[in-house]
Amino acid sequence: MKLLSILTFAALLAGCASSPLAPLPTPERSLYHDSAFAKPEHILSPEQIFELTPEMKRYAFKIRQERKINTNMHETLVDALAQRGQLRLEYDSEMTRTAAQAFDARSGNCLSLVIMTAAFAREMGLTVRFQRVTAEDTWSRSGSLYFSNGHVNLVLGKAAFEASNLYDRYQDVTIDFLPPPDADKMPTVIIPERTIIAMFMNNRAAETMVQGKLDEAYWWARAAIEHDPGFLMGYNTLSTIYQRSGDFALAEKTLRFAHSHDPVNAVILFNLSEVTNALGKTEESARLKAELARLEPYPPFYFFNQGQQAMAQGDYKKARSLFVREVQRAPYYHEFHFWLAKAAFALGDLKEADKHMSLALNNSTTRSDSAIYAGKLANLRLYEARARLRQ
Repeated sequence: MKLLSILTFAALLAGCASSPLAPLPTPERSLYHDSAFAKPEHILSPEQIFELTPEMKRYAFKIRQERKINTNMHETLVDALAQRGQLRLEYDSEMTRTAAQAFDARSGNCLSLVIMTAAFAREMGLTVRFQRVTAEDTWSRSGSLYFSNGHVNLVLGKAAFEASNLYDRYQDVTIDFLPPPDADKMPTVIIPERTIIAMFMNNRAAETMVQGKLDEAYWWARAAIEHDPGFLMGYNTLSTIYQRSGDFALAEKTLRFAHSHDPVNAVILFNLSEVTNALGKTEESARLKAELARLEPYPPFYFFNQGQQAMAQGDYKKARSLFVREVQRAPYYHEFHFWLAKAAFALGDLKEADKHMSLALNNSTTRSDSAIYAGKLANLRLYEARARLRQ
């Protein structure tokens, strides 16, 4: 039985989050297979995820001490996050960091930065609400795994001792790291802290799975489910871990449980169709694929994968048109711009190649990707300069 790796989806929050549903009564313990996975020495507790180091506590004290007259505490924290002389945060989706790790690195994905900000806010006596921006999720990939990426932010309320102030420019302040276009116009839904914690643990599960650390990934996914049984992407990730370890029967059982609670979830539906097919249940798999096609005629990376095939066949014009269609669906995903630049270069359109290689660099979300695109852009511009000299 082959491993379902090429089109298997895990719910990485890329920094962010997939859609939570209403809490389920209890985790389905029969879905666990603890004896098959060596337990790591330590899985972070919720308290450790939000824990402040002594340095962070000193920083919070400094922010309070430097608060300007007639400025609310949550405004002061926002200023500290935004000003160049303060934290100077950078977006980096390489891993999902705890509050302390994000502070030390001065970087993180949006979930990491939300957790860090919430930790500071509570240290300063502020109220915190977590939100999910209900825009359509975007997609990314790492090797053979594809990831659904949502977006979370947080809302800060005033400190309790400030509640009686008569003058407020801001009753609440929304802090959003790397907001999607028109985020202020998009509806949001309040999510509980337990879901934020489950998202963190699910991200860690996906990240360690990409690294081939299936034992650790299992226990992270298990912890995500335990902490919020209603976060169904935790079950999807757990199923993907089972698939990668060769236990397709348990992978199917886990996906059926998730599918029964969210029958129109395209990620779960896709994976269930693949697992049933691998188990020889071809008729059911075909039915599930038909339902998926009805819900999502053009799945994520559909045009991109066709474009790569066209590139391999030397049909660069067709490839460019397909990459353009994918960019139109996901205009901020770096890899689509990179391949569009490659197609344009193959067609001799150096201006378009430069444009999209620049966009690939500008939209990259990790330092390693940024370094790769910066090097390729430099080589491209050197080629352009030499081409101009030959004219």
